[in-house]
Amino acid sequence: MNHSDCYFQNLNAQLKAQHRAIPCLLLDLDILDQNLDTLKTQLNPQAHLRIVDKSLPSFELIDYIMKKTNTQKIMCFHQPFLTDLATRLDHNADLLLGKPMPIKTARYFYDNLPNLPNQFNPFLQIQWLVDTEKRIIEYINLAAHLNQKIKLNIEIDVGLHRGGFDNIQALRRALHIINANSDKVQFSGLMGYDPHIVKIPAFLRHPKTALQESNRFYAQCQSLVKREFPNLWNTQLTFNGAGSPTFNLHNNDQSPLNDISIGSCLVKPTTFDIPTLKDYQAACFIATPILKKQKNTTIPGIEKFKNILNFINSKNKQSFFIYGGFWQADYHYPKGITQNALFGTSTNQAMLNAAANISLDVDDFVFLRPHQSEFVFLQFGEIISVRNGKLSEKWSLLKNN
Repeated sequence: MNHSDCYFQNLNAQLKAQHRAIPCLLLDLDILDQNLDTLKTQLNPQAHLRIVDKSLPSFELIDYIMKKTNTQKIMCFHQPFLTDLATRLDHNADLLLGKPMPIKTARYFYDNLPNLPNQFNPFLQIQWLVDTEKRIIEYINLAAHLNQKIKLNIEIDVGLHRGGFDNIQALRRALHIINANSDKVQFSGLMGYDPHIVKIPAFLRHPKTALQESNRFYAQCQSLVKREFPNLWNTQLTFNGAGSPTFNLHNNDQSPLNDISIGSCLVKPTTFDIPTLKDYQAACFIATPILKKQKNTTIPGIEKFKNILNFINSKNKQSFFIYGGFWQADYHYPKGITQNALFGTSTNQAMLNAAANISLDVDDFVFLRPHQSEFVFLQFGEIISVRNGKLSEKWSLLKNN
């Protein structure tokens, strides 16, 4: 990522001017806007965009992206997030679960719903994901318990092998069960996640071949519904798939998808530094202050080797202890700072090393890039947005309990 020295020096100066200094998460809205513009050029115009909440776990952030992209569709991965969103969204929203929820969790959601002031209907606007016949029957029984019809979206295995129906015969049986209980549940579509397409080593299976195989099975599943279960078929069915690593491989008429989930590429953590996302820029950073600065590096137990260690590794010329540490993140700026492997990891005061020419002092901030957004964001309590190089609004995170 080509962020200039001036970019981080400016952020450092602003963070040092704040009323307190703690680890924080920064999100650059100008870079986010650039990524959204790129997304619009790559997204299949025949498909709806569905925003992934686990990758963008802030309502203000989700709302910002929904308005920028003119979508009301969200993929939800966590029951507390689902409850939080249900209290904030209106009657236009469409929520699809991104993984099958244990039936007791789905029942808990309905039995403990708070007031929904914005006319969100938790029966009409949520598609629950089901991956086995057993789970389908459990959700049918839940619908009977609630005396409400609920929507079911069927997970299919398009090659990832992480669950879901992996053959036509099994899917046919599942559809028969749903069709026989159409007074309790409504079939709402299919979901097939395909990141394996770009993750399998090419010598094992070329991405083009993996994509063709995935799309072929997905299309066979669609054809089964349309051909053998006309009562379940309608033009509003959700055929969801893809994700940040593969969504731009579906920008053609060969894709069976009409609903594409995207999240992480918009903020671009390091896990998504992959060829298919080369046009996207890192928009999120962890910033944390330096608490202590020492000349050279001294490791407990091997103090007598200090001079040798400092001689053989120029990065040992300075050592720093930061506020926090051990995040799932890579040290990014200043260039050349590294965590000391001999001292060990620490979530309290991690030790960093740098060469003598690195200009850092106590109270300066160092910057990291998260590996992922979905877990790391939740550790900071809020997101500090950056606009035109200036610290801007503070956005809350989705409720996590």
